[in-house]
Amino acid sequence: MEHPNGFSKGLLVLSVLSTIFNSLNAVEFCSNTILPGSKGLTGELGGKGEVGRTGKMGPAGDKGDAGEAGVEGPSGLKGKAGTTCDCGRYRKVVGQMDVNVRKLKNAVKFVKNVILGIKETEDTFYLIVKEARKYREALMNCKLRGGILAMPKTTDTNSLIAEYVTQAGLTRVFIGLQAGQKGGGPVYADLTPVRNYTAWGLEEPSGAPTNTSCVEMISTGTWNQVECDATMYYVCEFKKSRRGLAAVL
Repeated sequence: MEHPNGFSKGLLVLSVLSTIFNSLNAVEFCSNTILPGSKGLTGELGGKGEVGRTGKMGPAGDKGDAGEAGVEGPSGLKGKAGTTCDCGRYRKVVGQMDVNVRKLKNAVKFVKNVILGIKETEDTFYLIVKEARKYREALMNCKLRGGILAMPKTTDTNSLIAEYVTQAGLTRVFIGLQAGQKGGGPVYADLTPVRNYTAWGLEEPSGAPTNTSCVEMISTGTWNQVECDATMYYVCEFKKSRRGLAAVL
């Protein structure tokens, strides 16, 4: 007679084998390959999206080569004929302008010569300074004004200054001349010697410089020696090429 425990063990073995068998069948069934399904239909295109933001501007490219010259265009239409110039009328206008300019020059000369009391030549202004000074003071004052004591080096200049002195109602003025200098004869204020023209009243002075070696011009245009410490009016001259009328004033 079989032992009850041996029977129970047999049942347990059968139960385990049954469970294993069922598990094997289940694995075999689940391991079957799943085939893909058929391809679906293509859907419709979606609508156009909104424009995106503008991106940053890239760097400028290199300058390209110049293109070839274009074809020459057709000639333009002929213009209308010009009107005839009325040259006679314009010449009359220009002529009147010349007359006005001459009048203006004469008016300026009148102002300078009469109202301001100025005389002039082509390149020089002359001004009587009605401030009584000694010779050296007069010489310095003319320099401070931008000029020099008047130097009558020609007959015309001497006559102009003499007429100027007479019109001013004066009898004598200092001029830029000294009668005696070391080692030579009379010299002008610019230290050039007196050579080509003189207007001495008596004999030409000579000898070493003294206190009486300065020179005056009287209204007749004659030169005379005079004391340098004497005080009288004097005549300055100014070169137009340097400071013009502004220097005189």
